[in-house]
Amino acid sequence: MARNWLIKLLVLPLALLYGLGVGINNLLHRFKLLKSITFSLPVISIGNLTVGGSGKSPHAEYLIKLLKPHIRVGVISRGYGRKSKGFQWVKARNKVNHTGDEPLQIKRKNPDVPVAVSESRSFGIPKMVGQFPQLQTIIMDDGFQHREVNPTLNLLLTEYSSPYFEDFLLPVGRLREWPTGSRRADAIIVSKCPTDLTSEQAADFQKKLKPLPNQKVFFSYLTYGQAYYLFNPKQKLVEKPGGEAILLTGIANPDPLIDHMAERVDKLHSLAFPDHHNFSTYDLAQLKKTYDQLEMKIRFVVTTEKDAVRLEPHVKFLADNKIHVFIQPVEVAFNRFSEFSFDDYVKNKLLEFKS
Repeated sequence: MARNWLIKLLVLPLALLYGLGVGINNLLHRFKLLKSITFSLPVISIGNLTVGGSGKSPHAEYLIKLLKPHIRVGVISRGYGRKSKGFQWVKARNKVNHTGDEPLQIKRKNPDVPVAVSESRSFGIPKMVGQFPQLQTIIMDDGFQHREVNPTLNLLLTEYSSPYFEDFLLPVGRLREWPTGSRRADAIIVSKCPTDLTSEQAADFQKKLKPLPNQKVFFSYLTYGQAYYLFNPKQKLVEKPGGEAILLTGIANPDPLIDHMAERVDKLHSLAFPDHHNFSTYDLAQLKKTYDQLEMKIRFVVTTEKDAVRLEPHVKFLADNKIHVFIQPVEVAFNRFSEFSFDDYVKNKLLEFKS
């Protein structure tokens, strides 16, 4: 622990320099010396102040599911981790290194929704509207720090277990900008809450959050669907299969999924890699070694939908070595502590939009 604090102390000057640069950039936008573009259709930005782990993609998928029955929705993302450059349409048949894992996951789950990746959202959004003029709303995934676009609705996520007001700037902590950046948000979503969160706990958390009078605060939690077999999605994993399982993840925070699976199997092993990790042949060899050492008759691997996209180059290896992999879908749901729901809030904001 002492060594950890020593390292943080040594990199503190870097964090302060980084914070100075971010602060200057935000000031330039605040005084309109750097311009933000407003579009003639509503743009919903969803993002966070930290590096990964708050659940942006499941919340983006929630918005798609909420809005798609009523209006034509498109999604634009930076496409983190992709090797391609510039504006690219995301197609279901794409490889993960062309689009990034999260946009490809969203496209495959929503094949009728236009999805694009672009480093510049202000360039990418007009390209999307030009090809799909019927679009009525754009969801901008991970757009909070990308000030070139002025969103209609700015949604900020923060994890219940590690909120931004208890964190510090990179590289000391996980913050991409000072906590005061939260003032730009129209609404703050506290994500990954306990499923049994009480109204008293929510009220206590909101006091610590100190939202502005105009900011709404919502609380969401993760829900897990029935895991399905990698080689045959119609084959489902039973709710409590027992046996021995390996949880293979390349996400920012696998702890909620570890807790979920630990209650459903007799023995659980976790192979956790950094967020957006591209699985190598060495990683798969390590997986096989661990899998072969499992002792119980019932044995299998569980991974996330996001990780499954990055496992695709190794599907033949998994099949040849008879490694049974199940994919665990995850969604978000919202706690309801008042009559004013998150769904109503989003719909009302879109109805109020004037181009």
